[in-house]
Amino acid sequence: MAKIYKKTSRNGSIALYLGKRDFVDRVDNVDIVDGVIKIDPSDLAGRKVWVSLTCAFRYGREDLDVIGLSFRKDIWIEHLQVYPPTSEPKPANTHVQDALLRKSGEDGHPFTFALPTNLPCSVTLQPGPGDAGKACGVDFEVKGYIAMEADNPDEEIDKKDTTRLIIRKIQFAPDKLGAGPKASISKQFIMSEKPIQIEASTEKELYYHGDPIPVTVKINNDSNKVVKKVKISIDQTTDVVLYSADKYTKVVLCEEFGDQVDPSCTLEKEYRVTPLLANNTEKRGLALDGKLKDEDTNLASSTIIRPDMDKDILGILVSYTIKATAVVSGGGILGSLTCSDVTVEIPLVLMSPKPADLTSYWNSSSLQNRLEHYQLGDTDSRRNTEIYFPRIKSRHKPSTCTTS
Repeated sequence: MAKIYKKTSRNGSIALYLGKRDFVDRVDNVDIVDGVIKIDPSDLAGRKVWVSLTCAFRYGREDLDVIGLSFRKDIWIEHLQVYPPTSEPKPANTHVQDALLRKSGEDGHPFTFALPTNLPCSVTLQPGPGDAGKACGVDFEVKGYIAMEADNPDEEIDKKDTTRLIIRKIQFAPDKLGAGPKASISKQFIMSEKPIQIEASTEKELYYHGDPIPVTVKINNDSNKVVKKVKISIDQTTDVVLYSADKYTKVVLCEEFGDQVDPSCTLEKEYRVTPLLANNTEKRGLALDGKLKDEDTNLASSTIIRPDMDKDILGILVSYTIKATAVVSGGGILGSLTCSDVTVEIPLVLMSPKPADLTSYWNSSSLQNRLEHYQLGDTDSRRNTEIYFPRIKSRHKPSTCTTS
């Protein structure tokens, strides 16, 4: 179902309208943020109406913001004056804007933002069970407000003259996928003439959230030790590069398989594992894809960047690693002193599939006919209003993934 998102200020003077809240980063370009703001000029009292788009990084809980100290850093911000209209050149209206302007009449004013390609995608760091307030991470906010100036720290803006909508900047899996990675390692043990060799590989370099990941493991045990089991784990590494060199790793999946490999024996087997947020809901600090209110999300997608991009501005970088471990049993007089586990690592790219293409629908003139019976009236100013349009018929079935 296609939606229009609406948010009205407390006093009803302004109302924001967006055709979507997910804007796609294609590495070399980003979807424009286009919308309409409806204004009641009778309540302005000589003030102006502005719309801003902010990319911010919150690195501390909101309830810790005291005595003017805020754990929030604005990475990028842009202000637009929408009323009274300025003489500056404006981009052509999109079909969504034309449709909404036809209904709102003279009280509707379009706004368009072009996001830079070097901004981070929306990422949320999962709060702990007892944490309250806004979660840490990177978010994007469209704000409409009434003020004399765009950004005057000495001007106090009343909350009733402000309306906000959170949006997401997201990346989808690329169309072209490369071959899967492969790695191997050998390890020599004390009092054993020959080593244990383990190799791990995957068929593809990229997998979708919620899909099983087949990991092929080959073990060649030429030692006199016994491999008592095989362990497959997936680590999520979060690199917070904006304010410090803070990098930490959390295990999002760990499964053990009771396959034994005796001395002078080999093993080749495929293990299917599926990392899910549903199994990691209480891990504080786990990176998730940016979450909108009352909507499910999933583990954060791997960060895809251009080779020449400055990583310091990206805020949070997320990557995954698959680890295949041959767990070696201790034996003899020296026991565990003569053996240790053998682990090989391969990279994993985890992302969301590209959904059914709605571009042709939003860019078609038939959208205006869909809005014929929709009136831009007042609603409860404390809630987001989602206006549903008829289902879009597509030859392609939208891809789905398992989320918590």
